[in-house]
Amino acid sequence: MRDIASNPTNAAIANATIALAESLHMTVLAEGVETESQLNFLRQRGCASMQGFLFSRPLAAAEFEDFLTAGAFPSREGLRVG
Repeated sequence: MRDIASNPTNAAIANATIALAESLHMTVLAEGVETESQLNFLRQRGCASMQGFLFSRPLAAAEFEDFLTAGAFPSREGLRVG
């Protein structure tokens, strides 16, 4: 994910992965999303499942449950976050 929005090689790999998954009727889960520019890049290409530090630091199961029930989840309209 690191330079996905600015590095043509990384962008091409992401585009090809997303296109391949779509052609196989699979869902892509983008891991390591850390910045808004990465989020926007992936959204523009139809990737709706993401996880990474942009959404939350890694959490233990109990912390994750508290995180979800407390409504502390960042608003990322239209996303499924793993």
